[in-house]
Amino acid sequence: MASRTIIIDHGSGFVKSGFSGWNEPQMVFPSIVNYSPCRENPGPSYARRHLSLGIDIFHPDTYSYPIQRGRILNWEGVEHIWSFILKKHRQEHEESPVLVAESFLREPADRRKTLEIMFELLDVPSLLLADQMAMSLYASGLLTGVVVDSGYGLTRVQPFHLGHPLRPSSKMLEFAGQDLSAYLFKSLFKEECNQHNLFQMETVDTTQMSKCYVPQNLEEALDFHQSLPSGSDESNIYHLPDGTPVELTPMQRLAPEMFFSPQMFDLPGPSIHQAVVDSIKTCEASMQPLLLSHVMACGGNTLYPGFTKRLYKELTTDHFSCTKSTVWVGSSRNFTVWLGASVMAHLSTYKSEWMTKEEYVEGRDRCGTQERGHWWGGNPHLFEDRY
Repeated sequence: MASRTIIIDHGSGFVKSGFSGWNEPQMVFPSIVNYSPCRENPGPSYARRHLSLGIDIFHPDTYSYPIQRGRILNWEGVEHIWSFILKKHRQEHEESPVLVAESFLREPADRRKTLEIMFELLDVPSLLLADQMAMSLYASGLLTGVVVDSGYGLTRVQPFHLGHPLRPSSKMLEFAGQDLSAYLFKSLFKEECNQHNLFQMETVDTTQMSKCYVPQNLEEALDFHQSLPSGSDESNIYHLPDGTPVELTPMQRLAPEMFFSPQMFDLPGPSIHQAVVDSIKTCEASMQPLLLSHVMACGGNTLYPGFTKRLYKELTTDHFSCTKSTVWVGSSRNFTVWLGASVMAHLSTYKSEWMTKEEYVEGRDRCGTQERGHWWGGNPHLFEDRY
């Protein structure tokens, strides 16, 4: 079952896929689809548009994210992405089982739709749906700890004890990487801000990836940047299409402060460290020291220079100064969900959690299917115990 499993971690911003057993996913690409006008039928109607992956440089205003804030809004787009992934991987191993890591925000109807696409449209032999946060925990080799995941669409905090999620203590913040991008778009381009403008997109991406960092003390960092003579720091410069240099402001460089001071950016709180504190404090007192000593930071936003150091500082300075705190980090922490799923695919203890196509068909037929896509109408709770 596990030797050649295709692992899919489909997040709000990026898709990671590959075969289990590897140290990293073989494919990583933006979770973006576009609907471009067809030459044969250039009209505006939905049926006359061509669906493809990525951004069409000739029609950059046609792209969208099928998953937003962890919720699937465009099933056609998701199906198109999954079909592309399986087509690529099946060139090497045609009859591979599939493991899909999914957000805990998915409703039972979403899971049933996933089963329908995977078994009926993509013809996978067997399928396992796994919780993204649990997969991040498994990637660390831990069974007890607090997973702090901050990606493109969501920032989440989830404590675990002996592999089981402590759901009442989970926290979700609806600000993440896309909000930082939105701030930079508005800050850099003002009234000309256009998130479908290719130059602006590239400028924001470059700024985020190579110029932004998390300060350990915001006031001191602001004072430092403001004391520098204009033009003295080349890392503060970006260039307009005509070559004109523009200097970044201190707050543009320090934009990831958003995660620690969201109110400064007109975002609702709490901060990420306060969410961790609140989450741990709602757990049993006897568990709290162990949870605090196993805080696992993962997700793309934790890669900003200074992020994990600041998180540790905030947890120990004001809240848990008398308790040992440890923030676990890894060099591939933007891939921890995928890596944990790769580990899980090899565990025999989860063999009973897999669903085969035969089981799916049997369950569907038992409900008296009359119309494909609505087979669960006769028994809406079918498979809910498993998914």
